[in-house]
Amino acid sequence: MEPELLHGVTDGVATVVLHHPAKRNAMTAPMWAALPPLLEKLAADPGVRALVLTGAGGTFCAGADISTLQGSPDEAQELAVRAEEALAAFPKPTLAAVKGHCVGGGAQLAAACDLRFAEEGALFGVTPANLGIVYPSSATRRLVALVGPAAAKYLLFSGELIDTERALRTGLVDEVLPPDALDERVAEFTRVLVSRSRLTQAAAKEFANGRTDRDAHWAAQARLAGDAAEGVAAFLERREPRFTWTVTSG
Repeated sequence: MEPELLHGVTDGVATVVLHHPAKRNAMTAPMWAALPPLLEKLAADPGVRALVLTGAGGTFCAGADISTLQGSPDEAQELAVRAEEALAAFPKPTLAAVKGHCVGGGAQLAAACDLRFAEEGALFGVTPANLGIVYPSSATRRLVALVGPAAAKYLLFSGELIDTERALRTGLVDEVLPPDALDERVAEFTRVLVSRSRLTQAAAKEFANGRTDRDAHWAAQARLAGDAAEGVAAFLERREPRFTWTVTSG
């Protein structure tokens, strides 16, 4: 089968699968190029409440397919940056579910997600120094925001792989699961995500990502949405809330 991005939507959760098992899901140029329009389509789907990014089989992504760097490294990096930025800008919660290797471009994509859950035994590496590549400024800043300057320098300067224990300690991952428990935990957590207020999530995502010019917008949305009144009523009535605000309504 040709390298590709697979996707599906179940119970409000879109799953995007990096599928290139012959090369441990390494990203080809067409795969990088296909990600932004796919994300745009899923973002516009009102039935999508959250997104999971994962890899086929027992690995997440071994990075960029090195053969794609032989022609124009600058063009290949531009494709990767566009994909990374599209993922970071996705307006709904995103989660990377990581098994096996999450290296190079794979780590770049995982870092662009809001959250990262990993299976014990996964390995993480940011490896441009192995190839003499200047890591993109956007990806560098995002890595620093996740793990801090010292840990980011360790990863970028050395290109060494780190295990899940160290990744958890530095903040590169949010949860580490025992073998064979990752899929169940991701399904459980995404059920929580889709039950919560999309208004709260959308505003929180913008604020957490550093947006500083939308306070008035979100205050207006909160006044119009009715989510707070519904949340309080549901709490007092001891029932699940029925939040109605959607991303498209804002």
